[in-house]
Amino acid sequence: MTELLDPRNDFVFKRIFGSEDNKDVLLAFLNRTFTESGEAPLTEIVLLNPYTDKDAPLDKQSIFDIWAKTVEGQLINIEMQLFNKYDIEKRTLYYWSKRYASQLQEGQTYKQLKKCVTINILNYSFIANERYHNVFHLREDHTGIELSDDIEVHFMELTKLDQQSLPMEGGLINWLLFLKGADKSNWEVLKMNEPTLKKAMDTLEFLSQDQEARRLYEERQKYLHDEASMIEWATEKGIQKGLEQGIQKGLEQGIQKGLEKGRTVIAHNMLAMGLEISVIAKASGLSEEDVKLLKRGQMGRVEDE
Repeated sequence: MTELLDPRNDFVFKRIFGSEDNKDVLLAFLNRTFTESGEAPLTEIVLLNPYTDKDAPLDKQSIFDIWAKTVEGQLINIEMQLFNKYDIEKRTLYYWSKRYASQLQEGQTYKQLKKCVTINILNYSFIANERYHNVFHLREDHTGIELSDDIEVHFMELTKLDQQSLPMEGGLINWLLFLKGADKSNWEVLKMNEPTLKKAMDTLEFLSQDQEARRLYEERQKYLHDEASMIEWATEKGIQKGLEQGIQKGLEQGIQKGLEKGRTVIAHNMLAMGLEISVIAKASGLSEEDVKLLKRGQMGRVEDE
C-alpha cells in the first residue's frame, strides 16, 4: 500500500485546496471556519492564484499560500506552516497589511477597501491557551466595541488536537484532523461528518500514487526541512553568541566595579591616615572631587570592609 503524502506540506495542501477542480473543497473548509467563528457562510469564491503545474517546489516565485476572494470582494489568504518561522504574528500583520493596501488604485477612496482575512494553519503551538482555533479582530479593550471588521486573523494549531476525541458531528475539527494526518481508519467517520472531505481524501490518495507528484513533494519536503534546520541553527548560534557577549559584558562590568570599589577602599584608608587630597587622588585613581565627597561622607561607606 502506498504511503500517503503529508497534507501539511504546503505544496500538497495547495494541490488539495487551491485548484480550480477542488474549489468546492476550499469553500466547504472556509464555511466551517467562518461558521465556527459566528459568521455567515460563503456562497462562492474566486481563486486568485490557483495551483498550476508551473508551481515548482523550489521556485522562489511559486506561492503556496491560497489567495481567494468572495463575491463581495473580501480577500482571504490561507497559509500552511509546517515549521515555526518565529515572529508569526508580525509576519502575519505585515502580509495582511500589504494585501489590504494593494486593493487601492490611484485616485480611489478608502471606502473601497474590503475586509481581509488571514488564516494560518500551524503545525506547532503558538497561542497560550488550549483552543485549537483562535480568531482575532480589532476591538476596544474595555467595551469590546469593534473599530473595524476589515481585519480578521485566524490561528489553527494542529498540535492542540492531540487530546481531541474523534468528533461525532460536522465541524471544522474534522478538516483539521484530516490535515493533521488522522489515522486512515477514522476517515469514514470524518467523511460521514463532512461529506466534502471525501473529495479532499480522494485527491490526497491520487497524489500519493502519482510518481511526479511524489517527486515534487519530496523536493518541497526537503526544502522545508532544510529551511527549518537553517533557522534552528541560526537561532542557536544567535543565543550562543548572545550568552557569550552577556558573559563577557558581565565580566567587564564586574572588573570595572571591582576596580572602582578598590579605588574607594584605598582612598578611604588614606583619608584615615590624614594624607593630602591631591596625594590620595593620584594614588587611588579617583578624582580630587570624588575624594572630597568621600571625605565628607557623601560617597557612602565602603561595602564589605
